[in-house]
Amino acid sequence: MDRRAFNRMLAGAGMGALAAPSLLPAAAPGRQGTAALPAPYKISIMLWTVFRDLPFEQRLEKVSDAGYHAVELVHEFKDWTDAHYRRVNRIKRRLGVTFDTTAGMSHGVGNPKERDAMLKDLHGMLTVCDKLECPRLIVMSGNVVPGMTRDEQHQSCIDGLKRAAEMVEGKNITILVENIDPEENPRYFLTSVAEGFEIMRAVNHPQVKFLYDFYHEQIAEGNLIEKMEKNVDLVGLFHIADVPHRHQPGTGEINYNNIYRKMAELKYDRYVAMEFMPLGDPIKILRTAREQAELVATA
Repeated sequence: MDRRAFNRMLAGAGMGALAAPSLLPAAAPGRQGTAALPAPYKISIMLWTVFRDLPFEQRLEKVSDAGYHAVELVHEFKDWTDAHYRRVNRIKRRLGVTFDTTAGMSHGVGNPKERDAMLKDLHGMLTVCDKLECPRLIVMSGNVVPGMTRDEQHQSCIDGLKRAAEMVEGKNITILVENIDPEENPRYFLTSVAEGFEIMRAVNHPQVKFLYDFYHEQIAEGNLIEKMEKNVDLVGLFHIADVPHRHQPGTGEINYNNIYRKMAELKYDRYVAMEFMPLGDPIKILRTAREQAELVATA
């Protein structure tokens, strides 16, 4: 199930016949014939963006064919039985794939009137994470609450995340808080990465990190690399897609080669997830995007 409203990104659907550009960097002078070091970060893919017309198990096989060993989920499991969880876990182990992150909560952390409902959602999702063998969970700020000032809702996000942190304390779970741009959702509260980092510093818990979505932040405010450089210790996951239209790197205005190089320079060692809608052959595009992220980081 999609977690985004796709009206804006689908405006680019007519571009499907265009060929994607080559994104792989030329070999750096003097490096020919030398062994490349692995990128410091791990690479994943958000499953809602690809192979949506196929059964779930076949989608995992396609992702594996493109060379990915980690997958992120959103609600794909909502109707699964325990037997289904067990079957999927067997398949992912056979493919050498893990579920690194999932989402699926109905309530955000920013509305104090929904605090109990949010914590109930979280309790249920912790059970899902256990069944999925998945250590990271995305939560959202939720929409702007009528009658609350910006400062009040900012503080409510902090308070809600502190309560959530209490629930995951000592468990193998990291909570990830995501920014969404105001063009995609004009009602969403946390549109600013800068404000997100302020919230993370106030929560000050090792199991609460920020999900830095470059696609959303480029639309909302830009200045992507400086914010990453100053706050990389607070990031638990980066999401990758180009602007506009949410296609693969190289189809729009974001220079992902520079971003990957900076991640490597900063020794960022957590996850980077492809969350784009491939423009062209999906497996070829996914493989190229993965290789770009790996090779640029080691150039």
